[in-house]
Amino acid sequence: MYVGVTSDLIKRIHEHKNNLTKGFTEKYHVHNLVYYEMHGEIENAIAREKQIKKWNRAWKLRLIEEKNPDWKDLYDEIIS
Repeated sequence: MYVGVTSDLIKRIHEHKNNLTKGFTEKYHVHNLVYYEMHGEIENAIAREKQIKKWNRAWKLRLIEEKNPDWKDLYDEIIS
């Protein structure tokens, strides 16, 4: 699982899906958006990112599955 923060979600997902950015998502082929949160202030988004990164895998899985139990790729949903 990849946890990150961006000011342009659509652009960032496009970069990850097309391996335009070196790093975790390219190495491990993590290309589906299965969960995201919107925050009004970048400071809040960064704080939330840091919080989630400290969580164990089971907590992250529960967070995703509460909102997206089928692990559907949400990219098409957000670009329409």
